[in-house]
Amino acid sequence: MELAPAGRAERSPASTERPAPPPSAARPAGGALWGLGAGWIATRVLIVLMVLGIVRISGADVSTDVSVIYHGWFEVLRTGTFPLDDVTWQYPPGAALVIMLPGVLPWSYLVSFFVLCGLFDLLTMGLLMRVGARKGRSFTGAWMWVVGVPLLGPTVYCRYDIIVTAITVVGLLAVARKPALGGLLLGLGALIKVWPVLALAGTPRGRRTRRSWTSAAATAAALGFLLTAGMNGAFDFLKFQKERGIEIESLGALPLHFARLFGAWDGQVTMNYGAQEMLGPWVPVIAKLSLAGTAIGFGWLLVWRLRAARWQPSTPFDAALAALLVFTVTSRVISPQYMIWLIGLAAVCLTVRGTGQKPVAVLILVAAVLTTLEFPLLFGQVQKSQLLGVAVISLRNLTLLAATVISCRRLWRSTRRIEPATTVVLPAPAEPAPVGYPVRPGIAYEQALLDGLDQPVGRGSSS
Repeated sequence: MELAPAGRAERSPASTERPAPPPSAARPAGGALWGLGAGWIATRVLIVLMVLGIVRISGADVSTDVSVIYHGWFEVLRTGTFPLDDVTWQYPPGAALVIMLPGVLPWSYLVSFFVLCGLFDLLTMGLLMRVGARKGRSFTGAWMWVVGVPLLGPTVYCRYDIIVTAITVVGLLAVARKPALGGLLLGLGALIKVWPVLALAGTPRGRRTRRSWTSAAATAAALGFLLTAGMNGAFDFLKFQKERGIEIESLGALPLHFARLFGAWDGQVTMNYGAQEMLGPWVPVIAKLSLAGTAIGFGWLLVWRLRAARWQPSTPFDAALAALLVFTVTSRVISPQYMIWLIGLAAVCLTVRGTGQKPVAVLILVAAVLTTLEFPLLFGQVQKSQLLGVAVISLRNLTLLAATVISCRRLWRSTRRIEPATTVVLPAPAEPAPVGYPVRPGIAYEQALLDGLDQPVGRGSSS
Protein backbone atom coordinates (compact mmCIF):
# COMPACT_ATOMS: atom_id res chain seq x y z
CA MET A 1 0.00 0.00 0.00
CA GLU A 2 1.39 3.42 -0.94
CA LEU A 3 1.36 6.04 1.79
CA ALA A 4 0.90 9.76 1.25
CA PRO A 5 3.94 11.94 1.97
CA ALA A 6 4.28 13.19 5.51
CA GLY A 7 2.60 16.53 6.18
CA ARG A 8 0.33 16.25 3.17
CA ALA A 9 -3.14 15.01 3.79
CA GLU A 10 -4.83 12.93 1.19
CA ARG A 11 -7.79 14.83 -0.28
CA SER A 12 -10.88 13.23 -1.55
CA PRO A 13 -12.08 14.21 -5.02
CA ALA A 14 -15.14 15.83 -3.49
CA SER A 15 -13.00 18.19 -1.39
CA THR A 16 -11.08 19.54 -4.41
CA GLU A 17 -14.17 20.63 -6.32
CA ARG A 18 -15.81 23.94 -5.42
CA PRO A 19 -19.58 24.05 -5.60
CA ALA A 20 -20.73 25.82 -8.74
CA PRO A 21 -22.42 29.14 -7.99
CA PRO A 22 -26.10 29.32 -8.78
CA PRO A 23 -26.97 30.99 -12.09
CA SER A 24 -28.43 34.01 -10.31
CA ALA A 25 -25.13 34.59 -8.47
CA ALA A 26 -23.01 34.12 -11.60
CA ARG A 27 -24.97 36.67 -13.60
CA PRO A 28 -27.09 38.77 -11.24
CA ALA A 29 -28.12 41.18 -14.02
CA GLY A 30 -29.11 38.49 -16.51
CA GLY A 31 -32.80 38.52 -15.67
CA ALA A 32 -33.00 42.30 -15.74
CA LEU A 33 -31.29 42.49 -19.13
CA TRP A 34 -33.67 39.96 -20.63
CA GLY A 35 -36.63 41.82 -19.17
CA LEU A 36 -35.40 45.13 -20.50
CA GLY A 37 -34.77 43.69 -23.93
CA ALA A 38 -38.21 42.12 -24.12
CA GLY A 39 -39.85 45.32 -22.90
CA TRP A 40 -38.02 47.43 -25.46
CA ILE A 41 -38.95 45.13 -28.35
CA ALA A 42 -42.62 44.94 -27.33
CA THR A 43 -43.05 48.69 -26.90
CA ARG A 44 -41.16 49.56 -30.08
CA VAL A 45 -43.27 47.15 -32.13
CA LEU A 46 -46.27 49.05 -30.79
CA ILE A 47 -44.73 52.38 -31.82
CA VAL A 48 -44.02 51.09 -35.34
CA LEU A 49 -47.61 49.86 -35.65
CA MET A 50 -48.80 53.32 -34.64
CA VAL A 51 -46.58 55.25 -37.05
CA LEU A 52 -47.61 52.94 -39.90
CA GLY A 53 -51.27 53.57 -39.10
CA ILE A 54 -52.05 49.93 -38.27
CA VAL A 55 -52.83 50.89 -34.67
CA ARG A 56 -54.47 54.29 -34.29
CA ILE A 57 -54.98 56.35 -31.15
CA SER A 58 -56.49 59.29 -33.05
CA GLY A 59 -57.56 60.31 -36.52
CA ALA A 60 -54.59 62.64 -36.99
CA ASP A 61 -51.65 61.56 -39.14
CA VAL A 62 -48.57 62.80 -37.29
CA SER A 63 -46.20 61.38 -39.91
CA THR A 64 -46.90 64.23 -42.35
CA ASP A 65 -44.16 66.29 -40.70
CA VAL A 66 -41.69 63.72 -42.05
CA SER A 67 -43.23 62.93 -45.42
CA VAL A 68 -44.07 66.56 -46.30
CA ILE A 69 -42.05 69.07 -44.24
CA TYR A 70 -38.81 67.16 -43.63
CA HIS A 71 -38.80 65.73 -47.12
CA GLY A 72 -39.36 69.18 -48.56
CA TRP A 73 -36.43 70.52 -46.59
CA PHE A 74 -34.33 67.62 -47.82
CA GLU A 75 -35.03 68.51 -51.44
CA VAL A 76 -33.91 72.09 -50.81
CA LEU A 77 -30.85 71.20 -48.74
CA ARG A 78 -29.50 68.83 -51.35
CA THR A 79 -29.17 71.82 -53.70
CA GLY A 80 -26.61 73.44 -51.38
CA THR A 81 -28.78 76.01 -49.61
CA PHE A 82 -30.90 76.21 -46.50
CA PRO A 83 -34.68 76.73 -46.82
CA LEU A 84 -34.38 80.52 -46.83
CA ASP A 85 -37.96 81.16 -47.93
CA ASP A 86 -39.55 78.66 -45.54
CA VAL A 87 -40.40 80.25 -42.19
CA THR A 88 -41.00 76.80 -40.71
CA TRP A 89 -37.23 76.24 -40.77
CA GLN A 90 -36.47 77.25 -37.16
CA TYR A 91 -33.36 75.19 -36.46
CA PRO A 92 -29.58 75.66 -36.19
CA PRO A 93 -27.55 74.66 -39.26
CA GLY A 94 -26.58 71.27 -37.81
CA ALA A 95 -30.18 70.13 -38.24
CA ALA A 96 -29.45 69.89 -41.97
CA LEU A 97 -27.24 66.87 -41.26
CA VAL A 98 -30.14 65.00 -39.63
CA ILE A 99 -32.63 65.99 -42.33
CA MET A 100 -30.28 64.78 -45.08
CA LEU A 101 -29.29 61.56 -43.33
CA PRO A 102 -32.34 59.50 -44.47
CA GLY A 103 -31.34 60.19 -48.08
CA VAL A 104 -28.30 57.98 -47.56
CA LEU A 105 -30.44 54.88 -46.92
CA PRO A 106 -31.90 52.87 -49.82
CA TRP A 107 -35.59 53.12 -48.85
CA SER A 108 -38.10 55.92 -49.22
CA TYR A 109 -37.48 59.04 -47.17
CA LEU A 110 -40.29 58.21 -44.73
CA VAL A 111 -39.22 54.61 -44.14
CA SER A 112 -35.56 55.60 -43.88
CA PHE A 113 -36.45 58.20 -41.26
CA PHE A 114 -38.31 55.61 -39.19
CA VAL A 115 -35.35 53.24 -39.45
CA LEU A 116 -32.96 55.93 -38.20
CA CYS A 117 -35.22 56.74 -35.26
CA GLY A 118 -35.31 53.06 -34.35
CA LEU A 119 -31.52 52.73 -34.58
CA PHE A 120 -30.86 55.76 -32.38
CA ASP A 121 -33.50 54.54 -29.96
CA LEU A 122 -31.73 51.17 -29.79
CA LEU A 123 -28.37 52.88 -29.30
CA THR A 124 -29.72 54.80 -26.32
CA MET A 125 -31.28 51.69 -24.85
CA GLY A 126 -28.09 49.65 -25.20
CA LEU A 127 -25.99 52.33 -23.54
CA LEU A 128 -28.39 52.74 -20.60
CA MET A 129 -28.36 48.97 -20.09
CA ARG A 130 -24.57 48.85 -20.21
CA VAL A 131 -24.22 51.69 -17.71
CA GLY A 132 -26.85 50.15 -15.44
CA ALA A 133 -24.84 46.92 -15.20
CA ARG A 134 -21.86 48.71 -13.64
CA LYS A 135 -21.16 48.58 -9.92
CA GLY A 136 -23.14 51.17 -8.02
CA ARG A 137 -25.43 51.88 -10.97
CA SER A 138 -29.03 50.94 -11.63
CA PHE A 139 -31.22 49.62 -14.43
CA THR A 140 -33.94 52.09 -13.46
CA GLY A 141 -32.70 54.49 -16.13
CA ALA A 142 -33.12 51.86 -18.82
CA TRP A 143 -36.63 51.11 -17.56
CA MET A 144 -37.41 54.82 -17.72
CA TRP A 145 -36.46 54.76 -21.39
CA VAL A 146 -38.46 51.59 -22.07
CA VAL A 147 -41.62 52.95 -20.44
CA GLY A 148 -41.34 56.67 -21.15
CA VAL A 149 -40.77 56.71 -24.90
CA PRO A 150 -43.94 54.84 -25.95
CA LEU A 151 -46.06 57.10 -23.72
CA LEU A 152 -45.61 59.79 -26.38
CA GLY A 153 -47.32 57.63 -28.99
CA PRO A 154 -46.42 57.80 -32.68
CA THR A 155 -45.05 61.35 -32.36
CA VAL A 156 -41.79 60.05 -30.93
CA TYR A 157 -40.75 58.42 -34.25
CA CYS A 158 -42.18 61.21 -36.40
CA ARG A 159 -39.84 63.96 -35.14
CA TYR A 160 -36.07 64.05 -35.23
CA ASP A 161 -35.84 64.89 -31.51
CA ILE A 162 -35.21 61.27 -30.56
CA ILE A 163 -32.01 61.42 -32.63
CA VAL A 164 -30.84 64.56 -30.85
CA THR A 165 -31.76 63.04 -27.49
CA ALA A 166 -29.71 59.92 -28.25
CA ILE A 167 -26.66 62.06 -29.10
CA THR A 168 -27.12 64.02 -25.87
CA VAL A 169 -27.49 60.91 -23.70
CA VAL A 170 -24.32 59.39 -25.15
CA GLY A 171 -22.44 62.67 -24.73
CA LEU A 172 -23.59 63.23 -21.15
CA LEU A 173 -22.61 59.72 -20.10
CA ALA A 174 -19.26 60.05 -21.89
CA VAL A 175 -18.33 63.28 -20.08
CA ALA A 176 -17.68 61.37 -16.85
CA ARG A 177 -14.87 59.25 -18.35
CA LYS A 178 -13.92 60.98 -21.58
CA PRO A 179 -14.64 64.71 -21.23
CA ALA A 180 -13.33 65.62 -24.68
CA LEU A 181 -15.51 63.03 -26.43
CA GLY A 182 -18.55 64.00 -24.35
CA GLY A 183 -18.03 67.66 -25.15
CA LEU A 184 -17.69 66.87 -28.86
CA LEU A 185 -21.04 65.03 -28.91
CA LEU A 186 -22.81 67.72 -26.89
CA GLY A 187 -21.37 70.42 -29.14
CA LEU A 188 -22.69 68.51 -32.14
CA GLY A 189 -26.09 68.22 -30.47
CA ALA A 190 -26.14 71.93 -29.71
CA LEU A 191 -25.55 72.74 -33.36
CA ILE A 192 -28.52 70.54 -34.23
CA LYS A 193 -31.02 71.82 -31.66
CA VAL A 194 -29.32 74.13 -29.10
CA TRP A 195 -30.58 72.50 -25.86
CA PRO A 196 -27.95 69.71 -25.60
CA VAL A 197 -25.39 72.31 -24.50
CA LEU A 198 -27.35 72.54 -21.22
CA ALA A 199 -26.09 69.06 -20.36
CA LEU A 200 -22.73 70.67 -19.53
CA ALA A 201 -24.24 72.70 -16.69
CA GLY A 202 -23.18 70.27 -13.98
CA THR A 203 -19.72 69.11 -15.02
CA PRO A 204 -17.35 69.12 -11.99
CA ARG A 205 -15.05 72.10 -11.70
CA GLY A 206 -11.52 71.76 -12.95
CA ARG A 207 -10.00 69.71 -15.73
CA ARG A 208 -13.19 67.89 -16.71
CA THR A 209 -15.11 71.13 -17.18
CA ARG A 210 -12.30 72.77 -19.14
CA ARG A 211 -11.91 69.82 -21.51
CA SER A 212 -15.61 69.17 -22.09
CA TRP A 213 -16.58 72.83 -22.51
CA THR A 214 -13.64 73.54 -24.79
CA SER A 215 -14.39 70.47 -26.90
CA ALA A 216 -18.07 71.41 -27.20
CA ALA A 217 -17.29 74.99 -28.22
CA ALA A 218 -14.64 73.90 -30.73
CA THR A 219 -16.95 71.31 -32.30
CA ALA A 220 -19.87 73.73 -32.64
CA ALA A 221 -17.64 76.47 -34.01
CA ALA A 222 -15.82 74.26 -36.52
CA LEU A 223 -18.93 72.51 -37.82
CA GLY A 224 -20.88 75.77 -37.91
CA PHE A 225 -18.10 77.37 -39.95
CA LEU A 226 -18.07 74.49 -42.43
CA LEU A 227 -21.84 74.59 -42.88
CA THR A 228 -21.83 78.36 -43.26
CA ALA A 229 -19.04 78.22 -45.83
CA GLY A 230 -20.56 75.34 -47.76
CA MET A 231 -24.26 76.35 -47.81
CA ASN A 232 -26.23 79.56 -48.04
CA GLY A 233 -28.26 80.94 -45.15
CA ALA A 234 -26.97 78.81 -42.29
CA PHE A 235 -28.07 81.24 -39.57
CA ASP A 236 -30.96 83.01 -41.27
CA PHE A 237 -33.36 81.16 -38.97
CA LEU A 238 -32.44 83.61 -36.18
CA LYS A 239 -34.32 86.48 -37.78
CA PHE A 240 -37.57 84.54 -37.52
CA GLN A 241 -37.32 83.98 -33.76
CA LYS A 242 -38.10 87.54 -32.70
CA GLU A 243 -41.33 87.52 -34.71
CA ARG A 244 -42.77 84.41 -33.09
CA GLY A 245 -45.87 84.46 -30.90
CA ILE A 246 -46.83 82.23 -27.96
CA GLU A 247 -47.27 78.59 -28.90
CA ILE A 248 -50.61 77.25 -27.66
CA GLU A 249 -49.04 74.40 -25.64
CA SER A 250 -46.60 76.56 -23.67
CA LEU A 251 -46.88 77.61 -20.05
CA GLY A 252 -47.22 81.25 -21.10
CA ALA A 253 -50.29 80.41 -23.17
CA LEU A 254 -52.35 79.35 -20.14
CA PRO A 255 -53.55 82.87 -19.18
CA LEU A 256 -54.61 83.45 -22.79
CA HIS A 257 -56.45 80.12 -22.89
CA PHE A 258 -58.44 80.97 -19.76
CA ALA A 259 -59.13 84.49 -20.97
CA ARG A 260 -60.31 83.14 -24.30
CA LEU A 261 -62.41 80.47 -22.54
CA PHE A 262 -64.33 83.21 -20.71
CA GLY A 263 -64.50 85.53 -23.73
CA ALA A 264 -61.93 88.04 -22.42
CA TRP A 265 -59.33 87.70 -25.20
CA ASP A 266 -59.96 88.66 -28.80
CA GLY A 267 -56.70 87.46 -30.36
CA GLN A 268 -56.34 84.62 -32.82
CA VAL A 269 -54.77 81.17 -33.01
CA THR A 270 -53.07 80.48 -36.31
CA MET A 271 -50.21 78.56 -37.91
CA ASN A 272 -47.21 80.83 -37.46
CA TYR A 273 -43.58 79.86 -38.14
CA GLY A 274 -44.38 76.18 -38.19
CA ALA A 275 -46.50 76.02 -35.01
CA GLN A 276 -49.97 76.85 -33.77
CA GLU A 277 -49.41 80.16 -32.00
CA MET A 278 -51.46 82.81 -30.24
CA LEU A 279 -51.25 86.29 -31.72
CA GLY A 280 -52.90 89.41 -30.37
CA PRO A 281 -53.25 91.33 -27.08
CA TRP A 282 -50.94 90.48 -24.18
CA VAL A 283 -48.76 88.26 -26.39
CA PRO A 284 -45.74 90.65 -26.51
CA VAL A 285 -45.87 91.06 -22.71
CA ILE A 286 -46.02 87.29 -22.12
CA ALA A 287 -43.17 86.77 -24.58
CA LYS A 288 -41.01 89.22 -22.62
CA LEU A 289 -41.96 87.55 -19.34
CA SER A 290 -40.98 84.17 -20.78
CA LEU A 291 -37.61 85.54 -21.81
CA ALA A 292 -37.16 87.07 -18.36
CA GLY A 293 -38.07 83.74 -16.79
CA THR A 294 -35.38 82.02 -18.83
CA ALA A 295 -32.82 84.62 -17.74
CA ILE A 296 -33.79 84.25 -14.09
CA GLY A 297 -33.66 80.46 -14.31
CA PHE A 298 -30.22 80.45 -15.89
CA GLY A 299 -29.10 83.04 -13.33
CA TRP A 300 -30.15 80.66 -10.57
CA LEU A 301 -28.18 77.86 -12.23
CA LEU A 302 -25.11 80.10 -12.27
CA VAL A 303 -25.53 80.90 -8.58
CA TRP A 304 -25.96 77.20 -7.83
CA ARG A 305 -22.79 76.30 -9.70
CA LEU A 306 -20.76 78.97 -7.91
CA ARG A 307 -22.04 77.97 -4.48
CA ALA A 308 -22.12 74.18 -4.89
CA ALA A 309 -19.77 72.73 -2.31
CA ARG A 310 -19.61 69.10 -3.34
CA TRP A 311 -20.20 66.95 -6.40
CA GLN A 312 -21.72 63.50 -6.14
CA PRO A 313 -21.75 60.91 -8.96
CA SER A 314 -25.29 61.98 -9.84
CA THR A 315 -24.68 65.74 -9.75
CA PRO A 316 -23.71 66.26 -13.45
CA PHE A 317 -26.82 64.36 -14.55
CA ASP A 318 -29.15 66.00 -12.03
CA ALA A 319 -27.93 69.47 -13.02
CA ALA A 320 -28.45 68.70 -16.71
CA LEU A 321 -32.07 67.70 -16.09
CA ALA A 322 -32.74 70.73 -13.90
CA ALA A 323 -31.28 73.07 -16.55
CA LEU A 324 -33.38 71.48 -19.28
CA LEU A 325 -36.55 71.76 -17.19
CA VAL A 326 -35.87 75.46 -16.60
CA PHE A 327 -35.32 75.95 -20.32
CA THR A 328 -38.51 74.04 -21.21
CA VAL A 329 -41.02 75.63 -18.85
CA THR A 330 -39.84 79.17 -19.60
CA SER A 331 -39.86 78.67 -23.38
CA ARG A 332 -42.49 80.21 -25.62
CA VAL A 333 -42.88 76.78 -27.22
CA ILE A 334 -43.46 73.39 -25.57
CA SER A 335 -44.10 71.01 -28.43
CA PRO A 336 -44.99 67.36 -27.69
CA GLN A 337 -41.61 66.12 -28.90
CA TYR A 338 -39.87 68.19 -26.22
CA MET A 339 -40.91 65.53 -23.73
CA ILE A 340 -38.46 63.05 -25.26
CA TRP A 341 -35.64 65.37 -24.16
CA LEU A 342 -36.80 65.21 -20.56
CA ILE A 343 -37.35 61.45 -20.65
CA GLY A 344 -33.81 60.93 -21.97
CA LEU A 345 -32.08 63.05 -19.31
CA ALA A 346 -34.28 61.65 -16.55
CA ALA A 347 -33.22 58.17 -17.66
CA VAL A 348 -29.57 59.18 -17.36
CA CYS A 349 -30.20 60.48 -13.82
CA LEU A 350 -31.83 57.22 -12.80
CA THR A 351 -28.76 55.19 -13.79
CA VAL A 352 -27.18 56.44 -10.52
CA ARG A 353 -28.63 54.95 -7.36
CA GLY A 354 -28.08 58.09 -5.29
CA THR A 355 -29.86 60.54 -7.59
CA GLY A 356 -32.38 62.89 -6.03
CA GLN A 357 -34.42 63.19 -9.22
CA LYS A 358 -36.64 60.12 -8.82
CA PRO A 359 -39.80 62.13 -7.96
CA VAL A 360 -39.01 64.39 -10.91
CA ALA A 361 -38.83 61.37 -13.23
CA VAL A 362 -42.27 60.24 -12.05
CA LEU A 363 -43.71 63.70 -12.78
CA ILE A 364 -42.14 63.61 -16.24
CA LEU A 365 -43.86 60.29 -16.98
CA VAL A 366 -47.18 61.80 -15.86
CA ALA A 367 -46.55 64.81 -18.09
CA ALA A 368 -45.80 62.48 -21.01
CA VAL A 369 -49.20 60.80 -20.64
CA LEU A 370 -50.93 64.19 -20.48
CA THR A 371 -48.97 65.33 -23.54
CA THR A 372 -50.31 62.44 -25.62
CA LEU A 373 -53.81 63.27 -24.40
CA GLU A 374 -53.52 66.87 -25.60
CA PHE A 375 -51.71 65.91 -28.82
CA PRO A 376 -52.98 64.34 -30.91
CA LEU A 377 -56.13 63.27 -29.02
CA LEU A 378 -57.48 66.65 -27.83
CA PHE A 379 -55.47 69.02 -29.97
CA GLY A 380 -58.58 70.43 -31.62
CA GLN A 381 -59.98 71.42 -28.24
CA VAL A 382 -56.65 72.98 -27.25
CA GLN A 383 -56.68 75.04 -30.46
CA LYS A 384 -60.18 76.32 -29.69
CA SER A 385 -59.46 76.81 -25.96
CA GLN A 386 -62.32 74.52 -24.99
CA LEU A 387 -62.71 73.40 -21.40
CA LEU A 388 -61.36 69.83 -21.61
CA GLY A 389 -58.42 70.81 -23.79
CA VAL A 390 -57.52 73.74 -21.54
CA ALA A 391 -57.79 71.51 -18.45
CA VAL A 392 -55.43 68.88 -19.87
CA ILE A 393 -52.81 71.34 -21.14
CA SER A 394 -52.95 73.23 -17.84
CA LEU A 395 -52.42 70.04 -15.86
CA ARG A 396 -49.52 69.03 -18.13
CA ASN A 397 -47.77 72.39 -17.84
CA LEU A 398 -48.31 72.70 -14.09
CA THR A 399 -46.87 69.19 -13.70
CA LEU A 400 -43.76 70.30 -15.58
CA LEU A 401 -43.55 73.44 -13.45
CA ALA A 402 -43.74 71.33 -10.28
CA ALA A 403 -41.06 69.01 -11.66
CA THR A 404 -38.82 72.02 -12.31
CA VAL A 405 -39.17 73.41 -8.79
CA ILE A 406 -38.58 70.00 -7.18
CA SER A 407 -35.61 69.27 -9.45
CA CYS A 408 -33.88 72.57 -8.67
CA ARG A 409 -34.57 72.29 -4.94
CA ARG A 410 -33.17 68.77 -4.73
CA LEU A 411 -30.13 69.74 -6.80
CA TRP A 412 -29.40 72.63 -4.45
CA ARG A 413 -29.75 70.50 -1.32
CA SER A 414 -27.64 67.65 -2.68
CA THR A 415 -24.61 69.89 -3.30
CA ARG A 416 -24.64 72.15 -0.28
CA ARG A 417 -21.83 71.99 2.27
CA ILE A 418 -22.24 69.46 5.05
CA GLU A 419 -21.78 71.12 8.44
CA PRO A 420 -19.17 69.34 10.58
CA ALA A 421 -20.50 67.54 13.60
CA THR A 422 -20.13 69.54 16.83
CA THR A 423 -18.48 67.71 19.73
CA VAL A 424 -20.12 68.50 23.06
CA VAL A 425 -17.90 67.96 26.12
CA LEU A 426 -19.95 67.06 29.16
CA PRO A 427 -18.62 67.84 32.66
CA ALA A 428 -17.20 64.90 34.57
CA PRO A 429 -19.71 63.49 37.00
CA ALA A 430 -19.03 64.18 40.69
CA GLU A 431 -17.65 61.28 42.66
CA PRO A 432 -20.34 59.69 44.77
CA ALA A 433 -20.09 60.20 48.52
CA PRO A 434 -18.87 57.17 50.43
CA VAL A 435 -21.59 55.03 51.70
CA GLY A 436 -21.49 54.39 55.47
CA TYR A 437 -21.86 50.86 56.59
CA PRO A 438 -22.80 49.82 60.16
CA VAL A 439 -19.83 48.59 62.28
CA ARG A 440 -20.27 45.67 64.64
CA PRO A 441 -19.28 46.29 68.37
CA GLY A 442 -16.58 43.63 68.39
CA ILE A 443 -14.71 45.23 65.51
CA ALA A 444 -14.96 48.65 67.14
CA TYR A 445 -13.41 47.29 70.38
CA GLU A 446 -10.50 45.70 68.47
CA GLN A 447 -9.88 48.96 66.62
CA ALA A 448 -9.72 50.88 69.91
CA LEU A 449 -7.09 48.48 71.26
CA LEU A 450 -4.97 48.92 68.15
CA ASP A 451 -5.22 52.69 68.43
CA GLY A 452 -3.93 52.45 72.03
CA LEU A 453 -0.85 50.56 70.93
CA ASP A 454 0.13 53.43 68.68
CA GLN A 455 0.45 55.85 71.64
CA PRO A 456 4.05 56.35 72.98
CA VAL A 457 4.77 54.55 76.22
CA GLY A 458 5.12 57.10 79.08
CA ARG A 459 7.98 57.11 81.65
CA GLY A 460 7.24 56.25 85.25
CA SER A 461 6.79 59.19 87.68
CA SER A 462 9.23 59.75 90.60
CA SER A 463 7.97 58.96 93.99
